[in-house]
Amino acid sequence: MTGGRHLAEWLALQEGVHGTAIDLGLDRVRAVAQRLELLPFAPRSIIVAGTNGKGSTVACLTQLLRAQGATVGSFTSPHLLRYNERIRVNGAEVSDTQIVAAFEAIEAARGDITLTFFEFNALAALWIFAQRGVQFAVLEVGLGGRLDAVNIVDAEASVVCSIGLDHADWLGSDLDGIAREKAGVFRRDQWVVLSDPSMRPAVELEAQRIGARVLKAGRDFHWQQGGDGDSWSYIGAARRFDSLRLPALRGQVQLANAAASITTLLGLGVDLQAAHINRALPRLRLPGRFQIIAGPVEWILDVAHNEPAAAVLAGNLRARACAGRTLAVAGILGDKDVDAIARELAPVVDQWVLCGLDVPRGLDASALRGRSPVFQAAHEASDVRAGMELAAQLARPGDRIVVCGSFLTVTPALCLLGLY
Repeated sequence: MTGGRHLAEWLALQEGVHGTAIDLGLDRVRAVAQRLELLPFAPRSIIVAGTNGKGSTVACLTQLLRAQGATVGSFTSPHLLRYNERIRVNGAEVSDTQIVAAFEAIEAARGDITLTFFEFNALAALWIFAQRGVQFAVLEVGLGGRLDAVNIVDAEASVVCSIGLDHADWLGSDLDGIAREKAGVFRRDQWVVLSDPSMRPAVELEAQRIGARVLKAGRDFHWQQGGDGDSWSYIGAARRFDSLRLPALRGQVQLANAAASITTLLGLGVDLQAAHINRALPRLRLPGRFQIIAGPVEWILDVAHNEPAAAVLAGNLRARACAGRTLAVAGILGDKDVDAIARELAPVVDQWVLCGLDVPRGLDASALRGRSPVFQAAHEASDVRAGMELAAQLARPGDRIVVCGSFLTVTPALCLLGLY
């Protein structure tokens, strides 16, 4: 590759540099990071791992740190519409120019070392954060943990949001094995915050083996919603905050993410006050996570693409009153446990509209129907646009339409509804 290329050209070229799209391991990416003089990584760093809830937790940590006055870089994946969404400084997407400069630096340093698309992405984020002099970097694990590219950073703290089945082709179907893979980001004396009170014991056992300092939800910190339903309290070992404003992101799970974020920053010695929390949480924005668009027919967009995420979505739908029916426009990739997702959502969905996803790993509507008996009476549509149009025709005032099943389903919905 050579310089002078636009961002789109760089991204297209990176798809073919390495022989496979996913190649878990740290040797290649660490070697290039060392050539770029990125290690040891200078900013104070937090790694966020888990099956679901990572993006929300990264957003929460970022806003809390910004409210406290820190300069923050955040790295997430995948993106919805623009690659730039993956790399942000103080919540703002970095420019094409900055990303291209990072790619040029990586290309000059890598020599004959091949990198995957995600490894280019992770190195670009670290390079940009170093160039911008951020004080904190909040890094989301892409896949697993132990062998994920962000694990070249020795972070001061790790947050594990949840453990569930996803990416079975790479991580297997043994939940304890998955837990140990995600625990691979832990370090001796590091703060490890477990967001889920029912976190699998294997995670904490691995943290103890490594010598990390564990803070677990439901034992070392707690939260409770106020009686008025419009506030909540955080209860930690040394600090308590009452009458807090609710996160702008909807759903009870967001209180768990917020409490874990507060716990993490307090563990790192960040001087959080109630005013910082109340400034940060109403500012949370994360498209496609129980995103509600009001109207005579309400639209709800949620990327839920595995069984645990579908269970959370189902719980959020139960908790939100609806005068009419719930219609679901669903597009799901073929390597997901479609039947498990369908079974979680079946009790809260009155009518299904299945839509095809014309991408690698995608399923057309007929193939999707064949993956679960839940879909026996479902309507079929060629793509997300057609599925949304059909659902809108079927819906009556007071109904709601849920678009779910994949980032690739929610992205066109955001565009079609004029939200992106």
